[in-house]
Amino acid sequence: MPRRRIRVTDAAFRSAFTALRTELGLPSDFPPEAAAEAERPPLLRAYDDATDIPLFTIDPPGSTDLDQAMHLTRRGTGYRVRYAIADVAAFVVPGSALDTETHRRVLTLYFPDTRIPLHPPVLSEGAASLLPDQVRPAALWTIDLDADGRTTAADVRRALVRSRARLDYEGVQKAIDSGTAEEPLFLLKEVGELRERLEVERGGISLNVPEQEIVQRNGTYELTYRAGVPADGWNAQISLLTGMAAADLMLAYGTGVLRTLPAAPDGAVGRLRRTAHALHIDWPHHVSYAALVRSLDPRIPHHAAFLQECTTLLRGAGYTVFRDGVLPAITSHAAVASPYAHCTAPLRRLADRYASEICLAAVAGKAAPEWVLAALEALPGEMAEGGRRAGGIERACVDIVEAALLKDRVGEVFDGCVVDVEERRPTVGTVQLETPAVIGRVEGAGLELGERLRVRLTEADPASGGGAKVRFAPA
Repeated sequence: MPRRRIRVTDAAFRSAFTALRTELGLPSDFPPEAAAEAERPPLLRAYDDATDIPLFTIDPPGSTDLDQAMHLTRRGTGYRVRYAIADVAAFVVPGSALDTETHRRVLTLYFPDTRIPLHPPVLSEGAASLLPDQVRPAALWTIDLDADGRTTAADVRRALVRSRARLDYEGVQKAIDSGTAEEPLFLLKEVGELRERLEVERGGISLNVPEQEIVQRNGTYELTYRAGVPADGWNAQISLLTGMAAADLMLAYGTGVLRTLPAAPDGAVGRLRRTAHALHIDWPHHVSYAALVRSLDPRIPHHAAFLQECTTLLRGAGYTVFRDGVLPAITSHAAVASPYAHCTAPLRRLADRYASEICLAAVAGKAAPEWVLAALEALPGEMAEGGRRAGGIERACVDIVEAALLKDRVGEVFDGCVVDVEERRPTVGTVQLETPAVIGRVEGAGLELGERLRVRLTEADPASGGGAKVRFAPA
């Protein structure tokens, strides 16, 4: 079942993560030819000069692979959003060794102690990254909004940009809350909240799922949940806005790559209702799933547990390509409640480079590059395989940490909730503890989805690599 990445900084776990990387045969370095190509200067293209726009980035502290930079201004009674996306295509030559390697990697892979990047760090954290006070090539979006935050016009062009500041979510939130922020940050809040209202109106859902993280208390470690700040959501709304604009452009153009998700089947929502009941979350029948999710506070443990389980409704998300004006049967993303495309993270996600190129061609009124069209058919399969690999790594890392933290507590009894039961083996399921923030396998007769029960920890083996196990049985 889907789980968020876990955040770990302590060296005590690093040997297990290293063993996992070795077991999975993940690359530690780039092939010499690909690494050499990453050192080359960007391709010469026609770029507008947009270095006068005082862009800024918002990312976790210490981030150096900066895909996006933004600036917001008032425009009459509405707003103008400028959103610069790293122009990765300026550095990766189609058919080159570096291009081949990115198709092998597909995604940046995240471990609690490090990451395996999609592109060599000299690019992803250097020449292509939108670092402050550096001139960089970018795909620069200009999106105009009315007073309600609705899109009235969208445009994207290649431009040279220069970010002025590298900000983080907590710092942005503090500046806004204290009243010391400059106008573009106050406008981020204003536009972000307008876009959140429009999301409610169209029936979209942004899951504010907390991260699992390790905290040290009284000389020991424990797992807990970390909820984001409102600025996380406002920043995400700008990315969603751009992804929706990109999807609309590509649909009108007749060629593109969308991020799609069919509507969840009724049975999946029914399972969530039983889990909500077991977690003492009031879900009246007249309240929609979207309305319930927006009412939850991820800082409350049982709300956090339910939000984790809500990610099961995202199963089935994928990439859908189309061309020559033949539109696919499904063009929308059920959680966004709109057509949507991944285009804002090309340093970390392969598909975004292709979406960006198609949007640039659409605005210019030109045919999409041949190298883009040639890659479209295989792209959904490549992204699906990369997503499966990334998901498996996330689960294995969480298993390692959970097992390590629980290995001295075998035999103890915990309060939990059954959040999954295997259809073919109804005596095997998944239990989510109220505290600590642990999800593990449970085996026993009579398991019922959504059932609250006390479970005894029967095994916690932090074996190296992907063999870590946490097992429970009904107490």
